[in-house]
Amino acid sequence: MLVVDCSVAAAWALSDEAADWTRAARAAVERDGMVVPWLFWFEIRNILVVSERRGRIDISDVERFIDELPKLIAIVDDKPDSAAVMRLARSHQLTAYEAAYLELASRMKLMLSTLDGQLIAAAPKAGVNLWSPEDK
Repeated sequence: MLVVDCSVAAAWALSDEAADWTRAARAAVERDGMVVPWLFWFEIRNILVVSERRGRIDISDVERFIDELPKLIAIVDDKPDSAAVMRLARSHQLTAYEAAYLELASRMKLMLSTLDGQLIAAAPKAGVNLWSPEDK
């Protein structure tokens, strides 16, 4: 299983963000499942509705993606370690949202799949392994 943030999941829905890397991440998730913090549901929906308003995706594609997304998610974690989230946010200059993904990956000892530059920089410092297509 992988912890997947919205920067990766959004690329699955938005054709202009698709790349070999994100397609490989999707294949890994379809095979092994993904774990997300509870805030993922709000975050991905916000990305989709904003993208819809900007004409990057249409309503039917948003609805189809939201319908298929639960099939990929093995665990929605709703018990973050609040102190750890705040410590990670402070020590790595992350938002609390970004730190929630890092905390989840650290606590569950899972690799993190992200395109977020700040998370990519913080993960190794926090002892979290980043997923790459070579990890198939």
